[in-house]
Amino acid sequence: MSGGPTSTQQRARMARSAALLLWAQALGLTGAQPSQVTLDPPWMPVFLNEKVTLTCWGSGVPGPTDWYINEQYWWRSESDHIHVSKDRPGSSSYQCRIPGAELSPAVTVSFSNDWLVLQVPAQALLEGDMVSLRCRAWKNTKITKVQFFHEQEVLGGPSQGAELLLPPLQLHHSGRYHCQATLLYYLSWEGSTLVTVQELFSVPVLRLEGPAEPPEGAPLALSCLSHLSPLRPLTRLQYLFYRDEAVVGGPQGSPQLQLLAVGLQHSGNYSCEVQTETASVRKHSAPVTVTVRRVPVSGVSLVAQPPRGQVVEGDRLVLSCLVAVGTGPLSFSWHRQGLATPLATGPRYELRAVQHQDGGRYHCTATNGGTAANSPPLWVTVLVPVVGATITMARMEPSVLVGESLNLSCSVRAGTAPVTFTWLRDGQELGSGPVLSLEAVEPAHTGTYQCLATNRLGTHRIFRVLSPALALSVMQPGRRWQRRDTDVAVGLSVSLLLLLLLGAAMAWHLRRRHRAAAGNSRGRLTYGVDGFFLQPPYSLGKQG
Repeated sequence: MSGGPTSTQQRARMARSAALLLWAQALGLTGAQPSQVTLDPPWMPVFLNEKVTLTCWGSGVPGPTDWYINEQYWWRSESDHIHVSKDRPGSSSYQCRIPGAELSPAVTVSFSNDWLVLQVPAQALLEGDMVSLRCRAWKNTKITKVQFFHEQEVLGGPSQGAELLLPPLQLHHSGRYHCQATLLYYLSWEGSTLVTVQELFSVPVLRLEGPAEPPEGAPLALSCLSHLSPLRPLTRLQYLFYRDEAVVGGPQGSPQLQLLAVGLQHSGNYSCEVQTETASVRKHSAPVTVTVRRVPVSGVSLVAQPPRGQVVEGDRLVLSCLVAVGTGPLSFSWHRQGLATPLATGPRYELRAVQHQDGGRYHCTATNGGTAANSPPLWVTVLVPVVGATITMARMEPSVLVGESLNLSCSVRAGTAPVTFTWLRDGQELGSGPVLSLEAVEPAHTGTYQCLATNRLGTHRIFRVLSPALALSVMQPGRRWQRRDTDVAVGLSVSLLLLLLLGAAMAWHLRRRHRAAAGNSRGRLTYGVDGFFLQPPYSLGKQG
């Protein structure tokens, strides 16, 4: 029998040392902390008349210790410990406070007069603790056939005689436990106790630092909030973060998860889990839904090259669509007023050789699948250079009498307005405008006239075309009629001369024809100048 108590005393000393070490670690925190009460032996309940030593620990300064019993001030001791013993069954709660520290949590000391008791560690029991249940008889009497129960359910965990090692404690391990054993080989007794398992840390709550619908590109911070029991302030916890039940962060020592820039793929149901380093205690938070939304498209603008969409026919035109705000993927379409279908897609629209019919009002549309926005319209101006300048006038002849009026008009075959016209006489600038009015002309107006047609694109590109020359003469009124009579006389003379030449040619032709006939036939009639006669051997005259 002597071996049993000795072994029990050794285990008690080990448990007491572990408890004292735990309190020492807890009290090693900086700042004012609550005092703590430890028991020696660290098991409850104990039998009547057994002595229990209560020690007050804390981060205060050495000095007298105040003791409280059942939440009432009891007395002040000069040392940090007291001894308690009772000769009647019952229990009391004890608290202490050392100078500079707060009042300690209460510990309960129970005394029993039963033959058999079920002892558990006197310290507070928290989730994850490894705890042994000890079935002990009065005066350490030897017991056999020990069985342990939890709420009438037989426990079959690992045991060493009168002790049973429980698995890491969880909240559901709370309840009434009891043991059965045989004393002195023939007496059967039961002992019971109430076990309360306290929370090591609270169920975590996942909190978003920001809106639940952040825009794309915005940061997202997740905090996993859990409160650690003040009885185990040095417990190290690990944090894990999940999205749709897949781990996206941890295990880590920090309770925060930072996402610098979220995208659509970061949408989902987020949750977090807190666990001890050994994973003996694990608690999961409720899920929080995060929906990443695309930033609406806005600030769409259209940029043209050449600038302002002013281009010469045949040149290259490039239009670019820019978006100031909006997350993608972005898509673009190009539109021209008057056309029902888009011209093209993509952020750029290019015309390698612009034609006149390509001019008009353009705009681009940008969309990210959820929102769309149009750019302000841009009017594309296609300039056709001037070609084919000509001069026209009302009269047919390029001559005019002194004192008459004359209008010369200049026009072009093609060219984008506005077209300006400049008049030249003998190479010198004379005036401007599409019509040159000459009123009361004088001989000085005689000369070679041309018009210069011009249009331009901006201030740097100028296009010019020069008309063919028009020779204009100015005459006096008399000279004009004299010239007309002379022209008529000359015309008549020429006509008469042509008729005479034609008659002579015909006479010569006939004479030649008659002569040829006379040479071939005798007595052929020949037409002569003096009348008809016969060539030999025939004769119409007398013979003599």
